[in-house]
Amino acid sequence: MKTAEKQQNPNRSLTQDQIDTFRRDGYVSIGKLIADSELEELRSEYDRAFNEARESAQYRNLSADGGAAQRHDEGAEEEMLQIMQMCERSLSFRRLLYQEPILDIAEDLIGPNIQLFHDQALFKPAHHGGPIHPHQDNAYWRCLPATLVSCWLTLDDVDVDNGAMHLLPGSHLAAMGHERGDVLLDAGTPDPAESRVVPLPAGGALFHHCQTLHFTPPNRTDRQRRAFAIHFMTPGTRSPGGELPIGFSRPLLRGHM
Repeated sequence: MKTAEKQQNPNRSLTQDQIDTFRRDGYVSIGKLIADSELEELRSEYDRAFNEARESAQYRNLSADGGAAQRHDEGAEEEMLQIMQMCERSLSFRRLLYQEPILDIAEDLIGPNIQLFHDQALFKPAHHGGPIHPHQDNAYWRCLPATLVSCWLTLDDVDVDNGAMHLLPGSHLAAMGHERGDVLLDAGTPDPAESRVVPLPAGGALFHHCQTLHFTPPNRTDRQRRAFAIHFMTPGTRSPGGELPIGFSRPLLRGHM
């Protein structure tokens, strides 16, 4: 049964409470958004893409810290593996960008005109999965206006032990301007210890603002953690120099330019 809010706003996917939570905290947890039947195809494509990337070294280990060894079996202590633009490697993930339930939520948060900024697959293997340290996405992207929204999707059950997302409520209200690799523990910066953990079932989704401070801990369990992030922007978003960096296709997903 629809809530009274949704009956009054039939085209809205989120309730007003959920939208208010996002505006206040900088994120909102949606719970399960992808059906189990679709998850099997996405998992198969995800595993295929990472197996191919390992063979061709077309991935990045975000836990390697610039060391020569990029793989655990070659000497890297931890692996936090990243593949950019899965939508250019897999039709299944390309179709996922256009899923109505995902875009409906994005529209509630950034408006009817939705363009892809980029996507990425983020894989923490079992036992030696590395962390992602506290950061604001837009400190790296430097996009203007800073209104981008990310949809973080899980292909496995995710909890505090195997790499669930940790977010600091309200941190999206101020840009920190840090660099990649900075440790955000200086006076005047938010304390990551005050973050909230968001466990999700396989097929679950979390939407967060591009300035929300977030991080994920290591995965020392015997369970892998496969996640996929879609970063949405409004058409006209630019970098401080004017144009966005080239190299990625940025299709219009809904609305008009």
